[in-house]
Amino acid sequence: QVQLVESGGALVQPGGSLRLSCVGSGTIFSRYLLAWYRQAPGNQRERVAIIDPDSSSTNDVDSVKGRFTISRDNAKNTVYLQMNDLKPEDTAVYYCNTPTPIWNWGQGTQVTVSS
Repeated sequence: QVQLVESGGALVQPGGSLRLSCVGSGTIFSRYLLAWYRQAPGNQRERVAIIDPDSSSTNDVDSVKGRFTISRDNAKNTVYLQMNDLKPEDTAVYYCNTPTPIWNWGQGTQVTVSS
């Protein structure tokens, strides 16, 4: 059974940066496209970014383009999300999975952007 463990979330001021990590066990990440998602209170979960096994990436949400970068380390079975110039509207719980989710969700990591 695949387990996903997200980490790196924190309380940060507007304009700050965070790097999120997601480590997978029970599978081989290098075989899959991977994605980061986020869910803000009262909102549906939305996909933020996708990365393919060869590290070509795209951002799904216009508001994060130029600020968020997804990357991966297949040797570590880990996918990352570098978030720069954070805004209050980025506040959410962040999750990783495949672009059409096939694994059970992890617990997520809370990102709060507030002054």
